[in-house]
Amino acid sequence: MATIHPTAIVDPAAELHESVTVGAYSLIGPHVRIGAGTTVGPHCVIEGHTTIGQDNRIFQFNSIGAIPQDISHGGEPTQLVIGDRNTIREFCTFNTGTLKEEGITRVGSDNWIMAYVHIAHDVRLGSHTILANNATLAGHVHVGDWAVIGGLSGIHQFVHIGAHSMIGFQGHVAQDVPPFMTVEGNPLAARAINLTGLRRRGFSAARISAIKQMHKLLYRSGLTLEQAIDAMNALPTDAPAEAETATPVQGARIEAVVAGSVASDVALMTEFLAQAKRGIVR
Repeated sequence: MATIHPTAIVDPAAELHESVTVGAYSLIGPHVRIGAGTTVGPHCVIEGHTTIGQDNRIFQFNSIGAIPQDISHGGEPTQLVIGDRNTIREFCTFNTGTLKEEGITRVGSDNWIMAYVHIAHDVRLGSHTILANNATLAGHVHVGDWAVIGGLSGIHQFVHIGAHSMIGFQGHVAQDVPPFMTVEGNPLAARAINLTGLRRRGFSAARISAIKQMHKLLYRSGLTLEQAIDAMNALPTDAPAEAETATPVQGARIEAVVAGSVASDVALMTEFLAQAKRGIVR
């Protein structure tokens, strides 16, 4: 049996792995499923059709799985799906999806989500991301793996945030942020590539050099978006692919080595740009 504090209320229909821990005064609804090793702190409400994976750590005072803050929502049984090994700090709000998309809000795995973060309906949050305090993701926002969103930042609905990008403190993000870029300021502007993040993930000198070239083509060469994409696709990509045991950049503090190649990085960037719907941060 799961370890449930006597003051917590867990609906008999909820499915909790026997290793789950639920803190004092928390409330868990009938359509909730929680995987092995996950801990739920005190004073949390987990409701709706919510599925939570393994080894998550959910701190106190969180609202997980409430209905969307969307006036078109008519009470449909939409979902929230959360992966494994996420840290969710205090006072976060995660909502279920709407039928405007697939009806599911998705949170990946290994994310570090700080206090007062809001994840709205139909958001797709990747894995290994960091969302600092008071980051707010509006409906239908997509965030790629390894992205970092600074504190007090607001992400406009339907915006896409590329993998390995970084948004500075108090960013007002109303356009798409390409992969690998650092954006900050008011108005928001692309400043450089996320060099520190790439080095910490073990990107080789060859991959970083190619990403710098893509940044130059996109922001420093006076090309149209279509011309920049064509020029990126013409970059040399014959460097060998790197496994997760690749030799990291010399002197870098390594957090994880992310497998890939120059070819895969170029493909990630060009595919993102080709699908951008709100324009990109300039």
